[in-house]
Amino acid sequence: MTATSPLSAQIAAALDWWREAGVSYAYSDEPQEWLEEIAPERGAQNGSPPPPMMRAKPEPPPPPPRPRLGGDVAQWPAALADFAPWWMGEPTLDATGTTGRVPPRGAAGAALMVVVPMPENGDAQTGLLLSGPQGKLLLAMLRVMGLEADDCYIAAALPRAMPAPDWDLLRSEGMGAVLAHHIALAAPRRLLLLGDRILPLLGHDPSQKPALLSLINQSEAGQSRPEPGTDASGVAVLVGQDLGMLLENPRRKAGFWRSWLHWSNGLDGIRD
Repeated sequence: MTATSPLSAQIAAALDWWREAGVSYAYSDEPQEWLEEIAPERGAQNGSPPPPMMRAKPEPPPPPPRPRLGGDVAQWPAALADFAPWWMGEPTLDATGTTGRVPPRGAAGAALMVVVPMPENGDAQTGLLLSGPQGKLLLAMLRVMGLEADDCYIAAALPRAMPAPDWDLLRSEGMGAVLAHHIALAAPRRLLLLGDRILPLLGHDPSQKPALLSLINQSEAGQSRPEPGTDASGVAVLVGQDLGMLLENPRRKAGFWRSWLHWSNGLDGIRD
């Protein structure tokens, strides 16, 4: 009968077996906060606070809230004549500054207000909204509709051309409210939105085809204050594809024209 080895010999044999297997340290799957444990121990040994490098890393402070686009709603322009200077100079409308902005053009109470997503790339140099190929297409469309540029108020949802705007972020930060206020001040008889991202900016489902929208009465508009003597409680809206897409695919012009005729004839029937 073989005598049982002492406990120390058994432990030594087990450790030798693990070393031969290539395991030199004990491991654990449970995460541990080493810095929080080591720092108090070292401080307690010499009676001084632990070195800064051994202290637990503090949580970073939360980022400051992003300012509302347009600033304080109560300070927004109350008349259309004041809107363009505010649009060109208000610093909170664009985090990159005022460079490249283009003003809207037209008068209040226009027969048609046309809103495009943003200015064309060359508009900042000319100082005129839609001064390039898209503008030429719009003028041709207006002539077929029986309108001239002077009959219309032409505006953009954004103050400058942007390569890839985050429309959802812009809406959440208040750009839709700025646009609704702009429409309220312009008080057009009809509203044409050329771009499928403009209507969602105002808080509407693009899958629904709007016939009559009271844009200034929505929560997006904030404290909208139209000019005295204007009636902007409701405006008939047609949504179409943006001018850039119409230029790229001429077939889409026919589809837009059918929508315009159907919309215009429907409104004429309602007035009659």
